[in-house]
Amino acid sequence: MALDPADFTKCCKDTGVLMVIKCRKENSALKECLTTYYTDPAFYEECKMEYLKEREEFRRTGIPAKKRLQKLPTSM
Repeated sequence: MALDPADFTKCCKDTGVLMVIKCRKENSALKECLTTYYTDPAFYEECKMEYLKEREEFRRTGIPAKKRLQKLPTSM
């Protein structure tokens, strides 16, 4: 049975301080999942293009993406 990376989060929340010892199996599954993405050239290119797009928008507006995505208040 393959573990879902979300199992690591659940294990950590349920276990608390002992997560280092008790969540090794879930941690290994999470690392394996992340390694798959890190070594995928298509995913790398997708992330790179998203970053370059956000950087270009920041240079144009001077507003970070995080601030740009927040909604402005409708009434003042």
